Amino acid sequence: MNPRWAFLDRFHDLGLLILRAGVGLVFLLIHGLPKLLDTGSWARTGRSVSYLGINFGHQVWGFAAILAMTLGAACLVLGWLHRPAALALTVTMGVASIWKFYPFGGWDAAAYPVTMTVVCLGLLFTGPGKFALQGK
Repeated sequence: MNPRWAFLDRFHDLGLLILRAGVGLVFLLIHGLPKLLDTGSWARTGRSVSYLGINFGHQVWGFAAILAMTLGAACLVLGWLHRPAALALTVTMGVASIWKFYPFGGWDAAAYPVTMTVVCLGLLFTGPGKFALQGK
């Protein structure tokens, strides 16, 4: 380890807070709330599971994904129920990655959801840090 960067080690929990809040707010404000308020988007969002061979209940699947992107995102920001929220978002974005990859042109279209899947998976393993309602 380069000693010039070692001083940043003490800000590990601040880094987790920045990551949790940034990712959570993106999910909440850009993905979750707009889709939650547009009930027509529930079935459109839920149709992505058809690429997994699930051809029923698209509105219910969509609502579940949208709940992950709203309530799960809020939990990430607050650091409360962090790991269940990160797991729900990992699964949701994993499905979105498959949906974007197959019909829309491969990795170019799937890069964002794949990235968010990896970030949420990382947050699942790291935990919320000490700046969280849940604590460390």
